[in-house]
Amino acid sequence: MMSVLSEDKSTVKNQLSFDVEGMTCASCVARVEKALLKVDGIQSAAVNLATEKATVSSALPIDAQAVIQAVEKTGYTVPVKTLEWQIEGMTCASCVARVEKALKKTAGVVDASVNLATEKATVKVLDSTDIAAVKKEVEKAGFSIAAQNIELDINGMTCASCVARVEKALKQVNGVQSASVNLAAEKAYVQGGQLTDLIAAVKKAGYDARLAQSSNQTHAEKKQLEQDVLKRDLIIALVLAVPVFVLEMGGHMVPAFHHFIHSSIGMQNSWYIQFALTTMILLLPGRRFYVHGVPALLRAAPDMNSLVAVGTFSAYAFSCVATFMPQLLPAGTVHVYYEAAAVIIALILLGRYLEAKAKGRTSQAIQYLVGMQPKTARVEQNGQYIELDIDQVQAGMLLEIRPGERVPVDGEVIAGASYIDESMISGEPVPVEKTAGQPVVGGTVNQNGSLTVRATAVGQDSVLSQIIQLVEQAQGAKLPIQTLVDKVTLWFVPIVMLLAALTFVVWYFIGPEPSLTYALVNAVAVLIIACPCAMGLATPTSIMVGTGRGAELGVLFRKGEALQLLKETKVVAVDKTGTLTEGKPKLTDFQVTERFNEHQVLSLTASVEAKSEHPIAHAIVQAAQELGLDFLDVSEFDSITGAGIKARVNGQQVHIGAARLMLELGLNTDAFAVAAAALGEQGKTPLYVSIDQQLAAIIAVADPIKETTFSAIQALHDQGLKVAMITGDNLHTAQAIAKQLHIDEVIAEVLPDEKVTAVKKLQQEFGCTAFVGDGINDAPALAQADVGLAIGTGTDVAIEAADVVLMSGNLQAVPTAIGLSTATINNIRQNLFWAFVYNAALIPVAAGALYPMFGILLSPIFAAAAMALSSVFVISNALRLKRYQPTWMAQEG
Repeated sequence: MMSVLSEDKSTVKNQLSFDVEGMTCASCVARVEKALLKVDGIQSAAVNLATEKATVSSALPIDAQAVIQAVEKTGYTVPVKTLEWQIEGMTCASCVARVEKALKKTAGVVDASVNLATEKATVKVLDSTDIAAVKKEVEKAGFSIAAQNIELDINGMTCASCVARVEKALKQVNGVQSASVNLAAEKAYVQGGQLTDLIAAVKKAGYDARLAQSSNQTHAEKKQLEQDVLKRDLIIALVLAVPVFVLEMGGHMVPAFHHFIHSSIGMQNSWYIQFALTTMILLLPGRRFYVHGVPALLRAAPDMNSLVAVGTFSAYAFSCVATFMPQLLPAGTVHVYYEAAAVIIALILLGRYLEAKAKGRTSQAIQYLVGMQPKTARVEQNGQYIELDIDQVQAGMLLEIRPGERVPVDGEVIAGASYIDESMISGEPVPVEKTAGQPVVGGTVNQNGSLTVRATAVGQDSVLSQIIQLVEQAQGAKLPIQTLVDKVTLWFVPIVMLLAALTFVVWYFIGPEPSLTYALVNAVAVLIIACPCAMGLATPTSIMVGTGRGAELGVLFRKGEALQLLKETKVVAVDKTGTLTEGKPKLTDFQVTERFNEHQVLSLTASVEAKSEHPIAHAIVQAAQELGLDFLDVSEFDSITGAGIKARVNGQQVHIGAARLMLELGLNTDAFAVAAAALGEQGKTPLYVSIDQQLAAIIAVADPIKETTFSAIQALHDQGLKVAMITGDNLHTAQAIAKQLHIDEVIAEVLPDEKVTAVKKLQQEFGCTAFVGDGINDAPALAQADVGLAIGTGTDVAIEAADVVLMSGNLQAVPTAIGLSTATINNIRQNLFWAFVYNAALIPVAAGALYPMFGILLSPIFAAAAMALSSVFVISNALRLKRYQPTWMAQEG
């Protein structure tokens, strides 16, 4: 029933339609319409009992909240959904007001709340609201809505063609910008779109989807449950299939056994037993293939389950006809193939079980990282330490960490001293000393001392949580190499079914007698052998294992494409300061003349330099502090412009400066001529010290090269790569360092914005370029490079701009990352070669191509075994990456 109440329609400008739940009769309609017309501005109201929809019209903007309240007062409900969007471009409170105003004026929006701090908008809308129209109003106001990243758990995928179908379904959903599906992880990563629409699209494609579990342990439990179910079904299938196989094939293999069956229970009774056992296999453990395969076939989108379902049912149905209605079959074709259907189901379940176990091992890196997070922490409360669940620990709390315990959260040492094993984040095996004021990372292991730590980052903000998130993102990545696989596999299964049909037709009309038997057996063999599981698993399993191994070695891939691009790198460009070098000046050289004592001169020099703010002065002071030298009283301190400094210390006159200052004092520096020349070759500028008008020492302060830099550069050369240095330092110093390190290209005296130009120059000259940096000024170059690698000890800005994060400050992680990339891509290519060649080679064999010349046919049972072997081989090959060892590490070992 539909009722319409209206006023003057000539002034109507706005309409709003919405659902009304709870109406059961005409009087309900009347009550709702009466309530709606009482809302200010509403000129007409139409309510439809059959569709449970209402439409109101007004010359003014319609207040959706007032409309809902009016309906709810009558005892009925208007369904509303809540959306959460990330708003980009807001900078102040007025921006918030503009976004809220734009949202609230849009038809169908019930309420909107915008938070500047989180940059999120929470929007309540009517179920019938056009979401695209709401987003358009935000864009009209000058802001944009960031595409929402949604992670889905997908159930029911078994092969590469499933992946292609799920991706295709997701990409067709309104608002989706990109979608990537990972068969090994059984996940979909979607940018944009609404969760309900995405789930509906996946279900329509024939699979199950739900929002991914935030808990990795829950995922692990789910995978274990899947293994347990497969194991149970496999045992049932084997127990039932073995008697079928023995009854049928035993007679073919052992003639005496055939006579025994014939004389004891009879061949017909044997077929009845086989029928009963095979029927149970198909209805119980084999049911899964029909539940998923038949609907996919009916949708004209067949998958691997469809191949198994059609193949086994064909053999089963033919056998049933031979058993119960043999008169329908041509003479000489009355045979049964129950054993083929039964054993195929058992073998494919065996393959899936082995596959599930291996896939579980591919995600061990994540489980390992999650296991590093302690469950409790000892927290100081009211003067004493108590055990708290890790979820209850908050930033600012004081924690006690005993010897041998894992650090619960990220923090700063307040008291105590110890060594901490940080190998899980840096890949470095040597424990790091920690004293007051130094940071500690959650999940690392305290060695021998007790520490008091103030929590600085907990939960999702901790380094460990961010590492886990990066690894998950990398494991879910889709490499460019996968694009071709996706295109092929989308059409692979339909083509296989056509080939199977063609095989049947050719054997039936051209093949020898009994042609129907040959046609059936060979068509089933084609269907079974061609499962594209191996193709779908070839890339994601290698990525999962490779990126997981990278995390263990302190190499985090933030973007999946970097895993492929690193292998194609021709030149590695590195920033000097903080990458090749320590990043802060140190006293590298100190030599005194014969008449002076080294410690006494350094004590006097450091006492004077302590009055200076120059970085060189800090390095000299630090060197004296490390040696425990005394600092003496200083008077008459004075700076000599462009030459050095002077002061009186304990009654002695001290001058510190360049050679020019010594010449002005009338001192000859020839005693240090050899030392000065050596320092000049190393790009260091020497300073001299005189005490009471006598030459006392030569000093050099420089940013020292890291110990590991030499072997890292050598490892890059061993990988066939060129190494370039990009630095803002003067050319002389840069060339001196490059000479020591055997660096191929030097680009010096560049400003931060010129580093991008330098990277572009290398790209034009050599090709694919990787850039390694650690500072804020490196961020543009990291973004410009084909692959940007950020030293993890550097700034957040640099890390955010990079494609790969090297958790340690050790440059050896660069050849490790490139070596791992090469190993992973080679592994993927091996897998794809096996998967494609295997299928391409065996499909003709299964179709009977070798029969005319060699009399060879491939039994459907062997086809099933071969298909299972293909997937197991691919995953086993990928798991070899878990043993990847960097060349430089192996050499040191």
